[in-house]
Amino acid sequence: MGYFNLLDNLSTILEGCIHYDRQSQEKLYRQFYPGLYALCKKFFEHEHDILSALNNGMLNVFKNINQYDASKGELFSWAYSIVRNAALTYLRNKNNINETVELVAEIEFDQQNSPFKTLEWKDIYFYLGKLPAATRAVCTLYYVEGFSIKEIASQLQLKEGTIKWHLNESRTKLKIIFNQIRIR
Repeated sequence: MGYFNLLDNLSTILEGCIHYDRQSQEKLYRQFYPGLYALCKKFFEHEHDILSALNNGMLNVFKNINQYDASKGELFSWAYSIVRNAALTYLRNKNNINETVELVAEIEFDQQNSPFKTLEWKDIYFYLGKLPAATRAVCTLYYVEGFSIKEIASQLQLKEGTIKWHLNESRTKLKIIFNQIRIR
């Protein structure tokens, strides 16, 4: 199928979704599933949680599809943002990550020094899976998604010091994991 056929098909699917057509909703879900599944997998270890976050997000996509504005970006990017927010809400509710641990010392965090920058996606998922859920979420948002500490604190409703603590924790744990792998 050529690029233009895909665009025509997507616009037909979008129109169907706006009119609550179940077949169009299923087609959109199936078309976006791989990318959105990969997104949710960054935050959760268990299949049930991944699918719950994905399905919650897609339900929000379908509820708000009439608000999509093609002039502001691609449909997938719009859906990605909605599913990411749904995953963060699910994570917040599931794990109650409103922890009181806070890092007050000034430690430099630089997204350019990401521990993941030279890894392939399958390896990133493997290493993220080794981190505790709350730390994984913060690490993913900062190093993989590119959010600032302030933005993450706002999204997760945590103090910036707590976000810094999770980033420090992720670096510490990942350093141990990377060293163990090198020794083998």
